[in-house]
Amino acid sequence: MQRFIGVTALLSILGPLNGSAQTAGARTVEVSGRIVILEKGNKTSPDLGDAVVYLESPATASPPASARPLTVDIAITDKTYAPHVLVVPVGSSVRFPNHDPFNHNVFSLSEGNSFDLGLYGRGEAKSQTFLHPGLVRVYCNVHPRMVAYVQVMANRYFAQPNADGSFTISDVPPGSYRLHAWHERIPAELVTNVTVGGADPVQITLDARGYHLEPHRNKYGKNYPTNAGRERY
Repeated sequence: MQRFIGVTALLSILGPLNGSAQTAGARTVEVSGRIVILEKGNKTSPDLGDAVVYLESPATASPPASARPLTVDIAITDKTYAPHVLVVPVGSSVRFPNHDPFNHNVFSLSEGNSFDLGLYGRGEAKSQTFLHPGLVRVYCNVHPRMVAYVQVMANRYFAQPNADGSFTISDVPPGSYRLHAWHERIPAELVTNVTVGGADPVQITLDARGYHLEPHRNKYGKNYPTNAGRERY
């Protein structure tokens, strides 16, 4: 059963930046803050870096700035995806190299970014290009405990915290945004309105104590075999 947690995030909306942070004479600001994830019994969470913080612009006449697509790896080793959480811009490709001495079948049923790479063995790598923003839950059709998350971003205003929970989103044009804060052990993504540029600090608290992890099904929509988790390979 999933452990209960709570989350507190404190954001500082800072003023204009100098030097390289200002491009083409445009005024930009830096959004910095900190995320704290508390476990049951007020224990500190060790996986702060698995959170994702990003800004979403309301509909405007000009589209938000996007980041250049990337090609990055999520490695498969010892029946584990690494990194566990990955954030990439729309259009990026993710490779899944298999370093285990047995087969894996990487797949996702996430809306807009579903895929199935089929069964492949050690030394092989297959890739998937993500064309739509959103959260992609990645599983293995052979090993139910394998899970990774790919957050596909529509713009460049995103960050993952450091080990201490601190984060910075740079070069953000002043204006109104929706702030999103996500972590896999929070039942619902936090969304709140913020004003970037001259605003007072914003404190956000999430209560995830009622969250329970639900086991996922395989790519056929069926339960994994009852001996799943005790397999030899």
